[in-house]
Amino acid sequence: MKMEEETITTPTPDIDSVDNTPFTFSPPSIDKSRLLSGESYAHFTPAPPDYPTQNASDSNSDYLVLGVDEAGRGPVLGPMVYSAFYLPSKLHHSLLAKEYSFDDSKVLTAGVRANLMRILCTEGSSLHKSCGWATKLLSARDISSGMMRPAGGAAGVYNLNAQAMDATVELIRGIVEARKMNVREVYIDTIGNPATYQKKLEMIFPSLRITVAKKADSLFPCVSAASVVAKVTRDVALKVCYDALKAVDEESGHVVGDDWGSGYPSDSKCVGWLRGNMDPVFGWGNECRFSWGTAK
Repeated sequence: MKMEEETITTPTPDIDSVDNTPFTFSPPSIDKSRLLSGESYAHFTPAPPDYPTQNASDSNSDYLVLGVDEAGRGPVLGPMVYSAFYLPSKLHHSLLAKEYSFDDSKVLTAGVRANLMRILCTEGSSLHKSCGWATKLLSARDISSGMMRPAGGAAGVYNLNAQAMDATVELIRGIVEARKMNVREVYIDTIGNPATYQKKLEMIFPSLRITVAKKADSLFPCVSAASVVAKVTRDVALKVCYDALKAVDEESGHVVGDDWGSGYPSDSKCVGWLRGNMDPVFGWGNECRFSWGTAK
């Protein structure tokens, strides 16, 4: 079904109306069964058949740019989501920045983000025809499992930076190597020191021109778009987890509040929900990062 409003120039008053609430649209990056089971997983959209592949053209104008960003690094509840977003270099600024006004997801309202994601997933829209994307959802269970490994064990501690690096590499490989997309430029929002992070990625992908920068989501439109995809996926995933838990609570007659907030430790709703829903033996379920100080 074609969207009524295919382009966004500035946030409009009705974008957050009841029909456009952030959670009325569930993107294909949401796999409810895997999400609720605590499984980490990746999702790759099919690329349009006329995309330039690695062997298709040597033209400098006929290549793709790719941006990577994440959402949900700091919360104690829910997954961390990494996203890669790619499109032809000649459309990088004209389509994303000018026609659709993509920006760092934190400066866009939830309704604007959801509407952009909806348009991106709508067949026939210019975004759907021109852009490809992928997500890696790292579950709260798996994040904590890695971070709580014994330091002296064979595997050792798998910290958040290492998990983030692996997610980034998996997405780039899945697009460039597995799907043979003709990506030549990659822009990434940094983890820690940009130069160190960039050098590591350049060693893994020597044929790509990689730029790692602070605030990349506000500097490069493809990273802005990746941040929107990651944020919408994270927000909907959090809502799916909450709704499933609420349904169980209502069946048992145990209901604590109508909301668990953003999932961040600084959110009083989140802390209140954790306190009110802590099992004395098992703590919480797959929705909680047990390695976080808030949970401890």
